[in-house]
Amino acid sequence: MSEVVVRHAEINDAQALQQIYAQPALYRDTLHIPHPALALFTERVTELKPGSRNLVACIDEKVVGQLMLTVEQNPRRSHVATFGIGVDSNYQGRGVATALLAAMTDLCDNWLRIERIELTVFVDNKPGVAVYRKFGFEIEGTGKNYALRDGQYVDAYFMARFKPAAK
Repeated sequence: MSEVVVRHAEINDAQALQQIYAQPALYRDTLHIPHPALALFTERVTELKPGSRNLVACIDEKVVGQLMLTVEQNPRRSHVATFGIGVDSNYQGRGVATALLAAMTDLCDNWLRIERIELTVFVDNKPGVAVYRKFGFEIEGTGKNYALRDGQYVDAYFMARFKPAAK
């Protein structure tokens, strides 16, 4: 099996990201909607918001996943980051999410002074919940009717991870 390489997203990655998020499995488990515009991903790569990091995962130099990390800009929540993640449905189960989460938690724990990382995940996304738990995320609550998916409202878990105590 080829190694998963994580790096910062570049302008040439925009089309690959658009193709990943156009997959039904991706927009089903994220807040994206069908038929994403290339301009959306071009903007996300070229015009990062303050405090954001846009990571991609590659296998054999092919972009197969993405994680967008955003550090809160409110001074009272500057110790908090949130993120969204997506993995090409053809590469799920191959360690892509694990590699992206490992890179993100390293950034947060060792470089960005982040004490709390938050996420939202649909309650029926069992592989997502499992990989988040592997990295120390815990369910803090459930949002009822959180988002519309396939014409039905679905619930989501609110999860968070605190920086591990120094050894």
